[in-house]
Amino acid sequence: MRPDTDARARELIARYPDPHSAVMPLLYLAQSEEGHLSEEGMRWTAEMVGLTPAQVQAVASFYTMYKRGEAGRYVISVCTSISCMLLGGEDVLRAVEEETGVPAGNTGQDGLFTVEHVECIGACGGAPALQVDYEFVEGLTPDNARSLCRWLRDGRPDVVMADEMQELFGGRRAFDWGPTDREGATGPTPAFGPYGTAEQGR
Repeated sequence: MRPDTDARARELIARYPDPHSAVMPLLYLAQSEEGHLSEEGMRWTAEMVGLTPAQVQAVASFYTMYKRGEAGRYVISVCTSISCMLLGGEDVLRAVEEETGVPAGNTGQDGLFTVEHVECIGACGGAPALQVDYEFVEGLTPDNARSLCRWLRDGRPDVVMADEMQELFGGRRAFDWGPTDREGATGPTPAFGPYGTAEQGR
């Protein structure tokens, strides 16, 4: 890992009374550096927090947010849990698959999109919903999902922001999001300053 990644890791570990508790943030750090979570990244995490590689792998393999294979530049996660399913989530997923040419569970050959269907993302009141690099868009229609995919493909934004995508492509929200968020995600790791994965948007 790069020296600045090691420094970020030490800062994160210092926030916890037990270094073991920092395993998940450090997995995100490793993933953000390489674009996916490699064996080397898991070994580095294990060494930093004092766990065995097997213990770290058990965490990484349980959560789908840790991408253990190469992820696309944009990870599109479509919720297909009950609320979203009943309100058209599967139609939204089908539209995303058709527009990107990538079946759910796969990454396109050009490396631009990873498409996945996911369990509840906590936006039941704004269903159907999806995330792009873990940035929310709620109240989608299949046509708006297609437009979102074209916008990503044609514009290739360096930073994706929930507020911007919601305004352009979303509908009903689960709740008022509050103040506008000026930071967004820069890749397939959630946007969070201490991970180095959040940047100011347009």
